Amino acid sequence: MGRRYQDLRVWQAAMEMAEAAYALVAGFPDSERFGLVQQMQRSAMSVPSNIAEGYGRGGDVEFGRFLKIARGSLFELETQLIVAERLGYGSRSDLEPFIEKVFALLSGMLRKLEGA
Repeated sequence: MGRRYQDLRVWQAAMEMAEAAYALVAGFPDSERFGLVQQMQRSAMSVPSNIAEGYGRGGDVEFGRFLKIARGSLFELETQLIVAERLGYGSRSDLEPFIEKVFALLSGMLRKLEGA
């Protein structure tokens, strides 16, 4: 655990995804400001935040637990993106590549931790 969490590729990808999510919801209608916009922002920020928190806990078991929480938040964001698309606020293609990349990196880290 000698590296900083900011050096983790999964954290970097999650930050890029969060930025993209914030950019996407900026174009949502004002009526969603306290609904879907807030939900998507919270889910998007939860992913890199949980990666950082888990890393800061200092142990593989705790880190793995927080990576799973981050993965859950990623699924929440994906679900909210589907709702947004159904409501005509955007397209899944706006965030899906980010979500897929973060999912792959999270899965790889979890496999590595569970194999350790």
